[in-house]
Amino acid sequence: MKITVAPSILAADFARLGEQVKSVEEAGAEVLHIDVMDGHFVPNISIGPVVIESLRKVSDLWFDVHLMIEKPEQYIETFAKAGANHITVSLEATRHIHRIIQQIKSLGLSAGVALNPATPLELLTYIIQELDMVLLMTVNPGFGGQEFISGVLPKIVALSEILKEVNPECQIEVDGGINVDTARLVSRAGANILVAGSAVFAKPSPGQAMKDILRAASEEAK
Repeated sequence: MKITVAPSILAADFARLGEQVKSVEEAGAEVLHIDVMDGHFVPNISIGPVVIESLRKVSDLWFDVHLMIEKPEQYIETFAKAGANHITVSLEATRHIHRIIQQIKSLGLSAGVALNPATPLELLTYIIQELDMVLLMTVNPGFGGQEFISGVLPKIVALSEILKEVNPECQIEVDGGINVDTARLVSRAGANILVAGSAVFAKPSPGQAMKDILRAASEEAK
């Protein structure tokens, strides 16, 4: 599959958010990763639908929204209306993941499920054919700028092999500690959407930083 770098606005300067999003869009970004945190499921609070709605007015990027919140089913429609193109829900945040996948797709969006580093792939067994994306967290979710957990690499490889058999169109996204060096590792393992926050927006030129990560990942892709 095509390798894509999805800049994460969690690491952006929110005083210049529109400007920074525009800079990566002009550099060729196609996907914008948006982390929504509620301070309950993860120990941090980020943004809500109002910010997404504002960004949608100035950007045509594909909005990849990851809901790291409790009771996500109560907010799916709100985020869809705000401008999300895709919604990923953390598996650990709900008891009714299949229902939520159906809810997301009924609104015309693509649907994904995220797994924390210690969550086994086996929990996807009965829903994996329904998914457009699986997001494997390569840090423990909640904060940007964390160190990449290399123990997730075998999990990426295993997921890649499973998807070849049961859902070859499903994409593998990774999020956490992605930079030029780790991008090579995850793309070699089979990931094709790489979320990068600090490694993009903490650099003097976010657009160039994104291109550097993409180049490194593309060189190693399966």
